[in-house]
Amino acid sequence: MIKKMIFASLALGALATSCSSDDDASTPAVVIPTSTLTLNFNGLGNLGDNLVYEGWIMVDGAPQTTGTFTVNDAGVASKTTFDIPTEDLDAATAFVLSLEPASDSDPLPSATKILSGSFAANAASLVINDQVGVFNSSTLPFSGSFITSTPTDNAGGVNNGNDDMGVWFADMSGTSASLVNLPTLSAGWKYEGWVVFNNGTEDVPLSMGKFTSASGVDSASPYSGNEPAPAFPGEDFLSFLPAGIDGVVTGRPVVISIEPDVEGTNDTTPFFFKPFSGREGVDSNGVSLEANINATVTGTATR
Repeated sequence: MIKKMIFASLALGALATSCSSDDDASTPAVVIPTSTLTLNFNGLGNLGDNLVYEGWIMVDGAPQTTGTFTVNDAGVASKTTFDIPTEDLDAATAFVLSLEPASDSDPLPSATKILSGSFAANAASLVINDQVGVFNSSTLPFSGSFITSTPTDNAGGVNNGNDDMGVWFADMSGTSASLVNLPTLSAGWKYEGWVVFNNGTEDVPLSMGKFTSASGVDSASPYSGNEPAPAFPGEDFLSFLPAGIDGVVTGRPVVISIEPDVEGTNDTTPFFFKPFSGREGVDSNGVSLEANINATVTGTATR
């Protein structure tokens, strides 16, 4: 009798377990419908190992990530299609592309955004105008020049006769800015001046410092002397130079790049935005718009 009671208890327990499993199996999983967002780009560059691109859709005025990707040296994106909840993608009013640290866990975009556009029906045309700046203005066209001078080693105001070792974005008098109608940058970006030297084997760009205005000192003076510098972006290439670099700027390219102001940026080479450039000894040391990035860096987001 006792054995029969034990077997009966076991049978009831197994039945209860079976019913519980059946109940769990009958509960349908919540499936969120998704739709595909397709991205296409022109002119994007390789960000290196420390930065990634991240897409965002604007839904009810708030950014929602669409995922990250990288771009190789050939300009090919590692991923161009993303599955997004259909409800969110249908409600999106705009698409924004930002630059983010590769290890970033922040759920919001950085201040450094590169492309954006509003959805018209199911597509958004993406441009840099609102997120970086307008560099091809016909109403306020940019013009610029530089002088060769080495004011930071002129102790007591005495010229040392080595003016071919410095570049400054100032007029011939050294008292006025020479970058006329320099476009205003959006938040998250800065200009940086470069002189491209050669060490006998390869080109070596050396920074003149970062800046956001044609007037005022720039952010650094790594190679300059100890005397006061002019209140304009520029650099004397006098000391602490890399091996094989003599600091003479004669005939050298001078470039103004636009740099992302975000953690992980490579500070040793120019970013792929290099709209303004010139060459010492050419066109009176003029600096002009050589790369129309407003026209060449574009994209589309299609839903």
